[in-house]
Amino acid sequence: MTLKTLNLNAFKPVWLLGLIPPVLFLLWWDHEAAKGGANALAFVSLAQVGQALIDMFATGELGLSYGSSLGRALSGLLIGGGIGTLVGIAMGLSKPVEWAASPIYNSFRQVPILGWLPLIGLWFGSGDLSKLIIVALSAFYPTVLYTFEGLKQVEARLLDVGSVYRLNGWQTFWRIQWPAALPSIFTGLFQALAFTWISTIGVELLFSSGAGLGALMQQAQLQARLDIVLVCILFVGLTGFAINFLIKRLSQHVLSWRSIRA
Repeated sequence: MTLKTLNLNAFKPVWLLGLIPPVLFLLWWDHEAAKGGANALAFVSLAQVGQALIDMFATGELGLSYGSSLGRALSGLLIGGGIGTLVGIAMGLSKPVEWAASPIYNSFRQVPILGWLPLIGLWFGSGDLSKLIIVALSAFYPTVLYTFEGLKQVEARLLDVGSVYRLNGWQTFWRIQWPAALPSIFTGLFQALAFTWISTIGVELLFSSGAGLGALMQQAQLQARLDIVLVCILFVGLTGFAINFLIKRLSQHVLSWRSIRA
C-alpha cells in the first residue's frame, strides 16, 4: 500500500473539535469562580468540584446515589417498555384492541408525566414504588406509540409475500411484521430511554426521600453545596450520553440487515 492509497482524512482527529466548546466553558467558569465576592455564590472552582467528587467517592455516597438512580431508571424502562411494547403489538395486530385501547391511551398520554405525581403520591406515598411507577409510565407511552406505528406501517406487499408462502399469523408476525417494525421500535426505545432518565432525576428531586442523584442534588441545594450539585449534574449528563450511545450501537447491530439489503 502506497501513501497515495492512504486515506489521510481518516487519521484527522476531527472529533477533537467537539472538545473546544466545553473546554472554553470550563476555563470561563473557573475564571468566574476565581473572582470571588458575589460570584462565590454562583460559581465554585473546578478544584472544589474535583475535591467534592473525591470525597463523595471515598464515603460511598456517590456510588449509592448513582446506583439507586440507574437501577430505578433501568427497572422503569424494563417494566414500562416491556408492557408498552406488548400493548403496542396488541393494538397493531388487532383492530378491536386498537379501538378499545386507543381512546384511553391517547387521553392519558396528554397528561404530563409529573402531572400524575399528586395522584400517585396519594395512592402509594412518596417512596420507591411511586418513583418506579412514574419512571415506568415515561417508558410506557413512547414504546406503545412507536411499536403500534411500526406495525401499522408495514408495507402491504410484504404481507402479500407471507400470503403467497402460506404463513400463519404467528409466522407472518415474527418473520415479516416484527423485522419491518424494528426501526420504529428502536426509535421508541430511544425516546423511552431519554424520558426514563429525565423522569428518574425529576421524581427524585420532587420525592427527595431515599437514595438517588436527584435526592442528593436536593440535599446539596439546601446545604448550599454547589460543588456536589455540579458533580451530580456531571454524572446525569454522562450517563444519558452513554446510554444513548449504547442503544445506538445496539440498533446498528440488530438492524445491520438494512444496509446489507440496500
